[in-house]
Amino acid sequence: MNDDKNILGLHLPTDPRWVELAQISLEDILTDHAYCEQKAATSCISLIQQYTEKGELVNALSPIVTEEWGHFRLVLQELRKRNLKLGKQRKDEYVNKLLQFEIKGGNAENRLLDKLLVCALIEARSCERFKRLSEHLDDAYLRNFYRRFMESEAGHYATFIELAELYINKEKVESRWNEWLVHEASVMQQLEVSGSRIH
Repeated sequence: MNDDKNILGLHLPTDPRWVELAQISLEDILTDHAYCEQKAATSCISLIQQYTEKGELVNALSPIVTEEWGHFRLVLQELRKRNLKLGKQRKDEYVNKLLQFEIKGGNAENRLLDKLLVCALIEARSCERFKRLSEHLDDAYLRNFYRRFMESEAGHYATFIELAELYINKEKVESRWNEWLVHEASVMQQLEVSGSRIH
């Protein structure tokens, strides 16, 4: 993760203006971060419910549910500490545009692969964004705060990729992952630079 231009394989680095805008909109960015953690926990719960027969998946994702919910509570605590409010949840344009690329129907293996890879991709982009915050925020406490989140997201990304490779042919995983990376870069180019959201 030393190469800013290629964090976890992402094709398009975050626009440098994003951190500057996020600093100005701290209440908004923390609110959005809180909901991102909440949705990450919910996504893992959904996967566990859909694939109860896949023991390794259930065992790998169960602790992530706990960790993501713990992250939600940490961000909520940070908002309160700074006398900021948890705002309303916004529509997540980034995730919605990503999901347009997901295979619907058809082969069960392909559906599982896409579910795991889209989760990996969201974690990878979150990791990249948290890295930006950990390096460029003026507030030293928040830089450290986001460093810990960055490390956690990198671990979650790796877990989703490992699960994909456990259940599906590795060459197929790599091929589809590269397709997802191209799509994600296209999505990032379509979205305006906003300091009010993590993605």
